[in-house]
Amino acid sequence: MARPTMAQDIERRIKELILERRLGPGDPLPTEAEMMELFSAGRVSVREALKALQAMNVVEIRRGFGTFVGSLSLSPFAEGLAFRAAVRHGQGEGGLLELMKVREALETGLVGAVTAGVPAEDLAVLRGLVATMESEAAQHGRVARATDRAFHLALYASLDNHLLSEVLDAFWAAMDRVREDMDDGHQEPAVTCAQHHEIVEAVATADGVRAVRAMRTHFDGIRHRLEPRSAGASVSA
Repeated sequence: MARPTMAQDIERRIKELILERRLGPGDPLPTEAEMMELFSAGRVSVREALKALQAMNVVEIRRGFGTFVGSLSLSPFAEGLAFRAAVRHGQGEGGLLELMKVREALETGLVGAVTAGVPAEDLAVLRGLVATMESEAAQHGRVARATDRAFHLALYASLDNHLLSEVLDAFWAAMDRVREDMDDGHQEPAVTCAQHHEIVEAVATADGVRAVRAMRTHFDGIRHRLEPRSAGASVSA
C-alpha cells in the first residue's frame, strides 16, 4: 500500500482538528500560516490539502476572509454517482437501473419503520403531494419529477434523520443528472398516482407489511421499464 503524501496527511489532520474542536459548518479554521506551523508543513502541501477538502465540501475557502468549515453536503457524492452511472450508460450498461436498485433497497427497508408513527401533519403533506400529482396528471399528462421527489423525501421526515434525507436526495440528484442523457420512459400517470396513494394509506393505517408491499410494487413498475432497455431510461419514481 502506498504511503500517504504530505497533503493527504494534512487532509486527515484537518479533519481531526474539526472533530477535536467540535467545529461545525461556517466555523473558522486556522489560517494558512497557522496550519503550516501547526502541521510543520510547507505552503504548497497545505494548499493542496485545502483544495482537496474544498472539493468534498469539508472546508470552504473565502478569499480575503479565510478558511471555514464547509457545508459538509453530499453533493460530491451525488456527482460521483451520476458520473459513474453516465459512464456505464455510455458503455451501453444499465447505470440508471443500478441507481434505482440501490434506492429500492433503501426505501423498502425504511418504509416499514415509518409506519411506527407518522404525525398527522406529515400525512397531510403526503396526501397533498398525491393530490398535486393527480392535478399534474390531469393537466399535463405526467407527474412532475419535483413533486415525485418531494413525496419520497417527505415520506421519511418523521424519522428525523438528516443524513438519511441527504443520502436519498443525493440519489435523486444523481438520477436527475443522468436522465438528461436518456430518453423519456415515464410510467402512466394514473398508475403513478395510484401507487403513491397506496403507500400513503398503508403508512396512515400503520400497516408495515402493506407499506413494504406497496413500495415494492412501485419499484417493480420502474424496474420493468428499465430492464428491457440496454442503456436505461428516465422515469418518474
